[in-house]
Amino acid sequence: MRLLENFPLVAALSAIILSQIIKIPVAYFLRRPSTIALAISTGGMPSSHSAGVTALITSLFIEYGINSPFVAIAFIFGIIVIFDSMGVRRQSGEHGIIINGLIRDFDDLKKAFSKYHHEEVLKDDDEELRSRGFLGHKPIEVFFGIISGIIIALVVSLFY
Repeated sequence: MRLLENFPLVAALSAIILSQIIKIPVAYFLRRPSTIALAISTGGMPSSHSAGVTALITSLFIEYGINSPFVAIAFIFGIIVIFDSMGVRRQSGEHGIIINGLIRDFDDLKKAFSKYHHEEVLKDDDEELRSRGFLGHKPIEVFFGIISGIIIALVVSLFY
């Protein structure tokens, strides 16, 4: 299959997949909730965003050299992805935590008014309103994502 002959693509996808899988044992050792669902979620250690773009940059560097326009494009793309995963997405996750707290407070308020039996207030379909709290990455998670991406690209390069 010709697609598997594309070293940068294989390196980047391998980094994303492996870093997602690695999140489970890392969460276990850090004494955080660790389930299979963690492998398909956003956030956590290491950052698969950082690992993927770093593996792409590293593999393009290995294949084409530092002066390649591919490396330049991937480097700029990588900076945007990494800053986005730490900045905007992290803030969105923190906002999600606050929103979930407000929803819990509203649930408590609904229970306090339950003696009035207002059906429109007592509807219990707010589960879809819950926000996922962990969207972005802490700088340490990004750092280990970058290290993971470089190492995975170097390992994959041994097979090409």
